[in-house]
Amino acid sequence: MILKIMQFWQANRQWLRKIQPGLTSSVVGLCLAVTAFAFIGTAVSSPAFAQAANERGIRVGPSGLPLPRFVSLKANQVNVRVGPGRDYDIAWIFVKGGLPVEVFQESDNWRRIRDAAGNSGWVFHSLLSGRRTALVTPWSANAEPLPLYRERSVGAKLNARLESGLLLNIEECDGEWCRADLTDANDQSYRGFVQQDKLWGVYPNEEFED
Repeated sequence: MILKIMQFWQANRQWLRKIQPGLTSSVVGLCLAVTAFAFIGTAVSSPAFAQAANERGIRVGPSGLPLPRFVSLKANQVNVRVGPGRDYDIAWIFVKGGLPVEVFQESDNWRRIRDAAGNSGWVFHSLLSGRRTALVTPWSANAEPLPLYRERSVGAKLNARLESGLLLNIEECDGEWCRADLTDANDQSYRGFVQQDKLWGVYPNEEFED
């Protein structure tokens, strides 16, 4: 049985971020669902975006961690600035924790990040977490729902169907499949395996365990 449990976030426009006066968001809105999800927006990156970053080769940043790398937002409110310091203006404010972002530059305690829409800015390091999360096919609002399988096989039974833009917690990836979990608005938990190349927040062929 396919559940249709939806949770719409207030004012749609402010789910991902609150834009400062004079700036325009390329992400208009986002709503949560287990089997029904709407992502309304423009200029969202394709899987090739993450692939290209990975193909540039791994290098080590001043922190001793690899660049680029995926992390997630630790706080529910994160200021993104135009430069690496509190003296720089705030470009926008994320208003939802857990979203995946890509770190691709470091300066002291500041990290330059890129979101799923390709927008970049600077965030203080303590506002980021090494916990891995991912968005389901955010580059295509009309993509077919992504199956959440019970096992690492397209022939396995389904636990749910995940529509574009759904936020997942990622436990591990083996280069082809990722073990993911999520909780709906009624505190019902879902867990299973999704195809890795359908996610933004992990690199193609990346392998890791939580």
